[in-house]
Amino acid sequence: MGFGRWGEGYVVGQFALLGLLALAWWLMPSSSPAWLVGLGWGLAWGGLLVALLAARQLGRNLTAVPRPKPEGYLVQEGLYRVVRHPIYFGLLLWALGGSLAHLNPWTFLLSGLLFGLLDRKAGLEERFLERLYPEYRDYRRRVRKLIPGVY
Repeated sequence: MGFGRWGEGYVVGQFALLGLLALAWWLMPSSSPAWLVGLGWGLAWGGLLVALLAARQLGRNLTAVPRPKPEGYLVQEGLYRVVRHPIYFGLLLWALGGSLAHLNPWTFLLSGLLFGLLDRKAGLEERFLERLYPEYRDYRRRVRKLIPGVY
């Protein structure tokens, strides 16, 4: 699959996996105990909140594709001061939380595929950011990756 000049293939894959995951939660049988349902949906709602807050902090820089807008600037405030790619983290927390709340092998498989896709998308995004913003190398040294060893 070609991922396009801007990385648009990653966006298609990301939204397809998010949709399939939501569909799996709705259609597949669940074996989660009640306590895990509560914990899982708490994580999922927390992840959604993180993703929305991070998207708001990006402002006019927000784009679904990994390539930043040419007229944008490097956001280094808010959640972006603490961690790189907080939107991806929020989406992964949403996926994992929902999968815990709806315990099923398919939901975990889809969450794992989403993790892999977002990891590759983040790596591509990092390369684009480094080319566009000279200060990105310093930012990358200062700001931690959320999950060590990833991208």
